[in-house]
Amino acid sequence: MTISMTRSMRKKALWLAPLSAAMLMLAGCNNSSAPADSAEADAADAPLNIKIATESSYKPFSYTDADGKLIGYEIELVDALCAQMKAECEVISQDWDGLIPGLNAQKFDAAIAGMSITPERKEVVDFSDPYFHSGIILIGKKGDDLAIDSLKGQPIASQRSTVASQYLQDEHSDADIKLYDTQDNAYLDLTSGRVRGMMSDKVTGIDWLKTEAGQNYEVKGNEISSDDDAMGIAFRKGDPLVAKFNKALSELKANGTYDQITGSYFGTSSTAAAQKAVATEGVEEVLVVDDGDIDANAVIADQEQAEAATN
Repeated sequence: MTISMTRSMRKKALWLAPLSAAMLMLAGCNNSSAPADSAEADAADAPLNIKIATESSYKPFSYTDADGKLIGYEIELVDALCAQMKAECEVISQDWDGLIPGLNAQKFDAAIAGMSITPERKEVVDFSDPYFHSGIILIGKKGDDLAIDSLKGQPIASQRSTVASQYLQDEHSDADIKLYDTQDNAYLDLTSGRVRGMMSDKVTGIDWLKTEAGQNYEVKGNEISSDDDAMGIAFRKGDPLVAKFNKALSELKANGTYDQITGSYFGTSSTAAAQKAVATEGVEEVLVVDDGDIDANAVIADQEQAEAATN
């Protein structure tokens, strides 16, 4: 009896051995997958870390204060967008010419710098929905008879790779076009007399006219308006961040934050111009000249009045 029971127990032990080993292996697999699942959950809950580049000499959109801190309309807008997305964002300064190359080289994740949504740029980057719409103006010295329709042979400044410089090259190729890496350097040559006029984005140009350096200058002729002046945030092709930023921008417009930020910089009239960007879905190479001359002093007075009302 004792011998048969011992044999039976041995048989059971031999049969259970592989089963136990299999169970141990399964347990090991389950234990190893738990950290992976936990890591995936943690990654999903972790805040987005986004590096955003800007060009810091484009007042009032993005520029530096006396302490070298980045400030301006686009900086406040980015801060609000990142807060809305619960993202951790770092904004860095980058030369204008290096924005798109640096973006595609993955040095940063997005670029916001008054960058107009043009067909040429859309071939190499994706854009968010527009967040602002501006125009182009010609600036010259007060009392000078410089006019948009008579630029042949005249030295005219503009920042390189902008809608303003492209307009000059397309529509006034017979002018003596001088291109600069920054707006500030173009203004320096204008005030020193090395160029006769400056073709500029309307908002930045009007802002410069309010400075001491610009007090002897004025807008010449009519504003030039183009669908190419819808500004957007640039991303690498196919980046899902585009949808996240569009959603956040839409939410800021719905809750009033967008109007508050835009109005604090440009007043109610310019806020309406910015909201026009919402309806801009496509970009066409069409130039439409507004009726009537721009009274630069009146525009400046309106802006100062709006700023005083918001302070």
